[in-house]
Amino acid sequence: MNHEFARDLRRNMTDAERVLWSRIRDGQIYGARFRRQAPIGHYIVDFVWFAGKLVVELDGGQHAENHIADQSRTDWLALEGFEVMRFWNHEILQDLGSVLQSIGNRINGAGNELD
Repeated sequence: MNHEFARDLRRNMTDAERVLWSRIRDGQIYGARFRRQAPIGHYIVDFVWFAGKLVVELDGGQHAENHIADQSRTDWLALEGFEVMRFWNHEILQDLGSVLQSIGNRINGAGNELD
């Protein structure tokens, strides 16, 4: 069920998701291979680099109201060994360079084999 829902989310990405995906796909940042709208447990994350245990989540206006649920999700992912980086949609659309630099700094400092 999560896999079908994830497939639908991939087909209907937000503008911010499309913009970020165009810059992190195919190992464009230090060779890290991200997947988009990927199921992890009972959650579907926006972007994940499994080898580096990094999740990148994009938040729109609805997340300001759902911060408790978002924190529970982040806590669960952390227990599974994932680090979660969160960015607001407007950060992607207005300051993509800084977002990419933050993600790149995390990947470059991961100390993991990139794939």
